[in-house]
Amino acid sequence: MYKTIIIGTGPAGLTAAIYLARANMKPLVIEGPQPGGQLTTTTDVENFPGFPDGIMGPVLMENMRKQAERFGAEFRTGWVNSVDMSRRPFKLDVDGLGELEAETLVLSTGASAKYLGIPGEQDNVGRGVSTCATCDGFFFRNREIIVIGGGDSALEEAGFLTRFASKVTVVHRRDELRASKIMQDRVRSNEKVEWALDRTPLEVVTNDMGVTGLKVRNNATGEEEVISATGVFVAIGHTPNTGFLGGQIDTDENGYIIVKPGTSETNVPGVFACGDVQDTRYRQAITAAGSGCMAALDCEKYIEALEHEQKELATK
Repeated sequence: MYKTIIIGTGPAGLTAAIYLARANMKPLVIEGPQPGGQLTTTTDVENFPGFPDGIMGPVLMENMRKQAERFGAEFRTGWVNSVDMSRRPFKLDVDGLGELEAETLVLSTGASAKYLGIPGEQDNVGRGVSTCATCDGFFFRNREIIVIGGGDSALEEAGFLTRFASKVTVVHRRDELRASKIMQDRVRSNEKVEWALDRTPLEVVTNDMGVTGLKVRNNATGEEEVISATGVFVAIGHTPNTGFLGGQIDTDENGYIIVKPGTSETNVPGVFACGDVQDTRYRQAITAAGSGCMAALDCEKYIEALEHEQKELATK
């Protein structure tokens, strides 16, 4: 029986663990198959405050983990199959750990970037292939970059990357973009942006030095070509990791957890959400960490109120 269980690590879950452990809540943190979240696939993190020379993503996550352990957080590895929120305490079915119980839950399971599944893609994540322009754009100053996608997010990333790149080529498998007209007009007016529409990505092309381009098929002619670039940004969306919740938590149409504005509170009392699993807009390490702090403080306040109520009942 735990006062609180944090599901998922990453900046949000680890920050929540630090705060809850310092409050003597002795949280249990359940790590999934990728402890530390998406930052463990990032090489240099240069936009997290406090590290003027940057820090390696895995090192940052390991330091945060050690900080939480120092204050008494417990870490265990497992895969949460399901959570029963219909009764108190909450019950979790976890592979390798069996059934666990908790008075409160902090959900920080993140959102997984969608990939194309083409050769050379996964092998080069963090080495020329990225899903985050604001995270990695700086590393491609004065280089040619490809952005794959046709929605608002893809064009927003393309526009952002023109701050650094010498040229940004937008590759989309249809001949029309899904992005809003205002976003299209904004990016089309940028002289650094070129277009490769009606092209199906086939392979991320590399050599010993890294990414050199993207092989695509012209859907109209069937011909294949290689578009030169040293960076390939995949911008086809994210999938929030909320399937295991079984619809017990209110989410938006895309599966992101809905929280009460200005808080981390979900529609289920005692369940809090932080990080990318509830963030459809920013998806940055620092905003995730901030929301983890919010979740911890909200959770601590809830537990204190619960314990006060239990004491009052016991004296009657």
